[in-house]
This record gives sequence, structure tokens and C-alpha cells, in this order.
Amino acid sequence: MFRSLRHIYAQVIDDTTGHTLAAASSADAIKEAGGPIVPKIDASTAVGKLVAERAIAEGITQVVFDRGGCKFHGRVKALAEATRGAGLKF
Repeated sequence: MFRSLRHIYAQVIDDTTGHTLAAASSADAIKEAGGPIVPKIDASTAVGKLVAERAIAEGITQVVFDRGGCKFHGRVKALAEATRGAGLKF
């Protein structure tokens, strides 16, 4: 997970090989929604659902959530809760 001032990004990475298995960003969520997602919390929720759907499509159900040093509140918490709600376990 990486959070910038405008966007939020999430990746599912295989640590043994270093390959990205699934990824999503707020830019992807905006494209999929067909227009801007104004509140940043809503964009984070959309990214969480999107990365979970892509990971589950790859056969991944269990992940480790690395918040990248960010506090677990706001956009980070929204992303994590949406990911859990979409079916990923961590």
C-alpha cells in the first residue's frame, strides 16, 4: 500500500519471487467508475475492492497488509476494510 496526497495504490506481491500478482490504484478506480470519485475515502474503498477482486481472480485469499509506515486510520483504514469486505484475509 502506498498513499500520496492525491492517489492511493495497493499491490499484492509474492515475496519469494518479487513479482506483483495483483495491483490497483485510485486512477484505475476512476477509470472503472467512468468519472471522478471525489472523496478520497471513497476512492480508497474502491481501490480496496478492486485489488481484492483482482487477487481473488488470481487465486489468492490470504495476504499480509503492509501499511508502509502510515497510521491505520482514514484512507488506509478504508482500503483495509474494503479489502477484507471483498474477501481477502489478513
